[in-house]
Formats: sequence, C-alpha cells, structure tokens
Amino acid sequence: MADWIDFTGKVVLVTGSSRGIGAGLVKALDKAGARCVVNYVADAGGRNLADATAVAAALTEQHLVECDVANYEQAGRMIAHVEQMFGALDILINNAGVLRDRSLKKMTPADWQAVIGVNLTGTFNCLQQATRILRPGGRVVNLASVSGSLGFFGQANYAASKAGVMALTKVAARELAKSQITVNAIAPGVIDTEMGRAIPEEATKKFLEQVPLGRIGSVEDVVDAALFLCSSHAQYITGQIIHVNGGLYLG
Repeated sequence: MADWIDFTGKVVLVTGSSRGIGAGLVKALDKAGARCVVNYVADAGGRNLADATAVAAALTEQHLVECDVANYEQAGRMIAHVEQMFGALDILINNAGVLRDRSLKKMTPADWQAVIGVNLTGTFNCLQQATRILRPGGRVVNLASVSGSLGFFGQANYAASKAGVMALTKVAARELAKSQITVNAIAPGVIDTEMGRAIPEEATKKFLEQVPLGRIGSVEDVVDAALFLCSSHAQYITGQIIHVNGGLYLG
C-alpha cells in the first residue's frame, strides 16, 4: 500500500456514513489502517441503521454511533462517545447532508430549515464540538458542493448551506491553524450516489453537456481527494475548496 494513504492508528469520524460518499470514505480509510466511526441518523423505517450496520460490519473495527448532527446536544454526545472510546480524534469528515429541492416560490420554511440544519448547522456543531478532542496536526474535511458556487435552480436551501460550509471552512482553517490542524472542503459535482441519482434524468443530461470530462463523478473520485487532504502530504494545504466536478465549475 502506498505510504501516502497510510492512516494506521488514526481515529476517524465520518458523519453521514451509512451509504454513498460517507460509506466510501470509511471503507477506504479503514483499508488504509484507520480506526473509523460510522455515523447515522435514526429514521422511521430503520434503513439508516441497517445500512450503517452493514458498513460497520465490513470494517476492521466496528464502531457505530447514532447522531442527528443538526442537534447540538447530540453532536456533543457523539464527540464525547468518540473521546471515551479512543481518547482523541485525528480526522473529522463532515459529510452528512440532505436535499429538499424546490423553487423559491414553492420552498417552505421547513424545507429551508431542514437543509440548513443538517448541511450547515450540522457541520458547525460537529466541528465546534470536535475541536476539543482533535489532536494537534489533525485534519478536518467538510463536504461542500458545486451548487454552493453555481447556485442551481431549485436549490436555494442546498446552495446556501454549501456556500456557508465553504465560508465556515475558511474561518475554521484560520482559527485551528495554531494547532497545525488543517481544515479544507471538497465540493463535488454530480456524483453517482443515491442523492445524485435523485436528480431528474433530463437535468443530468444537461449537466453532462457542461462537464468537460464528459461523465458523472464516482464516489472514488471524491474519496481520493479526501484521502489526499487527510494525508501528511497535504500538511501545508488549509482553507481550500477542492472542486471535484470534471470541470463543470472552473472558478
């Protein structure tokens, strides 16, 4: 295994890791030697628990924690749980996110609050709570989105939340630098996940027409960028937004 993806003994928490990009992240980090904590939020049908359990079962160590990241107290308990298990944290990846796309005219306050609550407030909650247990030299990676830069139709809540994540990333990078903790964000384009596949087929075709590389992104495309940012090779990179979108956004 290449040295640059050697995370032996590192303690990692990935929020929203029951499936999709989050699941891909914990599997890759586990393979590289990290001790990963899988996070999920409880849902009425129990699907998130079932998926998270399956992800954890495939890891070298099985660590599973329920938490709604939008809830500050729950986020605090999750971080305390990680501290109790491992003593400290090396890598935090704020991946949990939701979509509730609607035009401005049709978007309800509940639609707005739900997305802002998980995507932006949830990132803040976990980041702030984790600062007390992140080891010096630690890594934080926040999941943003190309929507935060381009502002797609019907995504007032989502785009605003992800733009907020980008700004929060830059502030946190400045504030945590004294502990040599780097804070960066990854802004994926359209990725082949359940969330990405929820985009109407016609809209996806239009996206592809604008993507120079001519394809939808894979989970591995995002995972590889995160592995680099979490590695020792990225120790002088902080406060950056890494766009993983095949050239859809070139700003």
